[in-house]
Amino acid sequence: MAPQQKYQQLMPDSEEDPPPGDRGARKLCWDSLMAVLVLLMVGVLLLLATSRIAVFGAEGVGPQEASSPRRPPGDACRLTVVESIPEGMDYGPNGTVSPTVFGVWTSLITEATRTVDIASFYWTLTNSDTGTTEPSASQGEKILQELMSLSSRVSVRIVVNKPSKSSTTADLNSLTQRGAKVRVVDFPKLTSGVLHTKFWIVDKKHIFVGSPNMDWRSLTQVKELGAVVYNCSSVAQDLEKIFEEYWFLGAGGDIPTEWPLNYSTKYNSLNPLHILLNNTPAQVYLSSSPPALSARGRTDDLKAILSIIADASEFVYVAVMDYIPVSVYSHPQRFWPDIDTALRRAAFDRRVTVRLLVSCWKHTDPIMFPFLKSLAALGNRRLHLEVRMFFVPTTEEQKRIPYGRVNHNKYLVTDRVGYIGTSNWSGDYFSHTAGVGLSVNQTGSEGGPGVSEVSKQLKDIFERDWNSQYSTKLDGLGDNWDTVCQHTENM
Repeated sequence: MAPQQKYQQLMPDSEEDPPPGDRGARKLCWDSLMAVLVLLMVGVLLLLATSRIAVFGAEGVGPQEASSPRRPPGDACRLTVVESIPEGMDYGPNGTVSPTVFGVWTSLITEATRTVDIASFYWTLTNSDTGTTEPSASQGEKILQELMSLSSRVSVRIVVNKPSKSSTTADLNSLTQRGAKVRVVDFPKLTSGVLHTKFWIVDKKHIFVGSPNMDWRSLTQVKELGAVVYNCSSVAQDLEKIFEEYWFLGAGGDIPTEWPLNYSTKYNSLNPLHILLNNTPAQVYLSSSPPALSARGRTDDLKAILSIIADASEFVYVAVMDYIPVSVYSHPQRFWPDIDTALRRAAFDRRVTVRLLVSCWKHTDPIMFPFLKSLAALGNRRLHLEVRMFFVPTTEEQKRIPYGRVNHNKYLVTDRVGYIGTSNWSGDYFSHTAGVGLSVNQTGSEGGPGVSEVSKQLKDIFERDWNSQYSTKLDGLGDNWDTVCQHTENM
């Protein structure tokens, strides 16, 4: 309407027609104005389309450098990669040393003033939970005591997978008695999977995500890796939406066909959150599995991993407990080549260096070895693809600890992106089991003195493990590779 009003104001007061020359001049002026407006609109549309491609690449396969960051005000986040190194492991004086999971959990409890939300698979933080008398359980027992004390002062909410008949709920009962609210999610019924997620949210501004379970062994007897992010309300509030999904399901709700909008997110692999992380611009998003739990806007965990692999241009390093291109818990089992194919393509099509570090312990499923050998067979002078097995040394005393002494890591790092997840790498974990992943891209950012990009922290840890005495080439296992992991004691 505005152009029409302006045009009317240019008309003469008289009702008589203007002279022919004036009509032609005014018509030319009007046509020129319309042409300029059209060109401006086309330019704006092209700018919007270009900025979207610049962030994710023409194929939308992975987070790229951002041309126009959208950083939330007030978020100056700090991320640190943390580990649990099992007792008895020694990388020597030059080995990369990370803050401990125990130290970070203690710090988060100390920091809490209002709320603590924890999503977990199970709880066994004490010796009595595992039927042991291990002195190394003291760290887990301390965490439980501090959480019990905290539950009487702040809001503590816990979601946990439905316990099996042989599982204990003693820790959760103790927390409930002190004021914590606990909800059990029947994932076996809902998805035929489990709640395998492991994360904390504190005061809606600090988070922890990673491989450690709420288990004393995850602090002293199992090799774990996670990330703690401090003072980052934008990421914490997005993770809170995933927690609220679990909380809703724990009240007896069914998985909706489409999650209500209050569970949706704006941030994903195609539109990451732009924050200042360790004084360095970063692009971050959270992914989740299974797809049924991915509310509107949320990237599925498997798609996140595939996009990160597809985006790599120099290297892809993977450290996981299990690597099995099969839906192991399906009946019948089904071939599941998604990640395996992505790694082969990266090595073959783009000549990306691919390294895969897989755990070898007495509970290793032998089904994975033919796939690992097939993958490793591609490696040659032209294709840089290698597979190694990682052993945690075990003494006779440590052998008596059930489900200990294993590398439980679940992370991926490339020359562009660092990813920390909670899922083992077999098909069921991405199709039926609940998990989350944290993806961080700081490509092209130049940090200040002493600032280490997240990908560098992960790369340093991976290379330390890869080159350590605990790493063995796959062909070094000999002819009995299908059973060697069942006899890892004293290695």
